[in-house]
Amino acid sequence: MIKHLAVFLGSRDGNDPALGESAYEVGAGLAERGIELVYGAGGGGLMGQISQGAIDANGRVFGVIPRFMVEREWGRVEGAPGMQTVVVDTMHERKAMMAERAEAFLALPGGIGTLEELFEVWTWQTLSLHGKPVGLLNINGFWDPLVEMMERIAEAGFLHGSPAETLVVGDDLDDVLARLDAAR
Repeated sequence: MIKHLAVFLGSRDGNDPALGESAYEVGAGLAERGIELVYGAGGGGLMGQISQGAIDANGRVFGVIPRFMVEREWGRVEGAPGMQTVVVDTMHERKAMMAERAEAFLALPGGIGTLEELFEVWTWQTLSLHGKPVGLLNINGFWDPLVEMMERIAEAGFLHGSPAETLVVGDDLDDVLARLDAAR
């Protein structure tokens, strides 16, 4: 089973309270399965919820945050049992450290930062720069428009194969984790 999962998700709460509840449940669910949460060390929004869920369930949390975010007090305060935070100089270092530690990647709802992280690791996968699986946890159909757009891009000839061949998409954490693990 996957031991270290990088999760990309919103640093804001969004408009749907169910997303925060789901993020918390994912954090707790990872902890219950013995999977370390690798994330961007944000203290607010869905990032704060997922890490709190993991911490409350006695899980392991590995956060990586750039110094400028710490200076703006955007990071999660360290000190919780099982939490380790690494402060780096740049966003590039943050993403590289998360990618190196993770055995798989999962995106939950989020904004342009989440999309940027998702597309970077997915691009690296399609270029065979790593063989780690990439997935979307499609909470309340959040990712449906993106999946449809990626299918359209494939149909137009700008993506080799179908996104379904390289991207795990599902709305159930157990199912998505099992398929990510099988794809390793």
